Amino acid sequence: MASWLIAREVEWPLRRKEQKREIVIGDLQEAQHLFERDSSYLKIIGEHYGADISGRGNMIRIKGEEEAVENSLHVIARIRHMIASRIRLAERQVRLVMSLIDQGKENLLQEMEDDIINFTKNGAPIRPRTLGQKLYVDTIRRNSITFGIGPAGTGKTYLAVALAAFALRNHDVQRIILVRPAVEAGEKLGFLPGDMQEKVNPYLRPLFDGLMDMFGPEEFTRLQQKGQIEVAPLAYMRGRTLEKSFVILDEAQNTTVEQIKMFLTRLGFRSKMIVNGDVTQIDLPPNVRSGLIDAERVLKDVKDIGHVHFSEDDVVRHDLVAAIIHAYEEDARHRNKNGSRKGERKENKEG
Repeated sequence: MASWLIAREVEWPLRRKEQKREIVIGDLQEAQHLFERDSSYLKIIGEHYGADISGRGNMIRIKGEEEAVENSLHVIARIRHMIASRIRLAERQVRLVMSLIDQGKENLLQEMEDDIINFTKNGAPIRPRTLGQKLYVDTIRRNSITFGIGPAGTGKTYLAVALAAFALRNHDVQRIILVRPAVEAGEKLGFLPGDMQEKVNPYLRPLFDGLMDMFGPEEFTRLQQKGQIEVAPLAYMRGRTLEKSFVILDEAQNTTVEQIKMFLTRLGFRSKMIVNGDVTQIDLPPNVRSGLIDAERVLKDVKDIGHVHFSEDDVVRHDLVAAIIHAYEEDARHRNKNGSRKGERKENKEG
C-alpha cells in the first residue's frame, strides 16, 4: 500500500475552557497595597501563570485557562492574607510565594507568618520575610554563637537586634552588648571628640536604629544609662567574660584573625553571640586576612556554632538593591573567571 494512503492518528491537545473570575476587595487600604506600583504584583502573577490579570478600583479580574486562573487565585489569596497580617509586600516576596506554592511548600510560608520575633514600639510585628531569614532566626535560637554572612539589605543586623531586644525584655539575658570594629579609625578613636561612647556611636548607627524601633528613644536611653545596653569598640572586649549577655558583632569582615578569636573567647554562660558580616565589603589592608572568613573555616564543624549564608534572594530592601548586588556578583564572577584563564595561559607559556 502506498505510504500516502496510511492514515496516522494524531492526538491534538484539547483547548481548555477559558475562565473569567472577579475578586472584590472590600478594604480600600488592601486594594492600594495590591495595586501599588501600577499593579506590578498582579502583572508578575499573571506572567508567571499565563493569565490576564487586571486591577482597578476595588476589583481584580482574572482571565485565562482554568489551571492558570486557579493558581493565580491561590497566590492572590495568600498575598491578601499577608497584607492582613501586616506583612509589607515586595516583588521578591511575591515571587517567593509563587515558588513555594508551585513546589507544594506553602507550609513554609505559614511558618514564616506565624514566627513573630518581636514587636516594634508602634506594635508592628517583626517576622522573617525570606527563607534565609527564617533559617537565620532558627539558627540563632538553637546555638550559642551564630555567624550571619551575606550582602547588605538581607536583614542580618535588624533581626539580630530584634531577637536581642526580645531576650532582654523576657529576662533571658541581663544586657545587650553592641560591638563593631572601627576600621575607618583604625581602632584608634582618641582623635575623635567626646567620650568613648560618643566616639563609637557613629559606627553603631544601624544597631541603634534597630533598638530604637524596638524600645523607642526614651526607653533606649534609660536602658543605656542602666548599663543594659552597652556599646564598645572591639578592642575593649579584651580580658572580659560576657555572661548573661546578648552580644552582636557587626561588620565582622573587618576584624583580623586575632581580633575575632579574642572576641569569640569572651563568651560566658547563658549568653548568645551573633557575628554578622559581608565578605564582599572587606576594608582591611590587602595583606591582612579577614577574621570572619578565617573563623568560618576553622569553626565550621564545632557544635553549638551555626553558620547562615544569605544571598540576593534574601534582600528585603528596595528591589533595586537586589539587582545591584546581583550585577556586582556577576561582575566579580566574570573577573575571577577571566583572571583564572589568564593564569592558565601564563602557565602554559612558561611550560
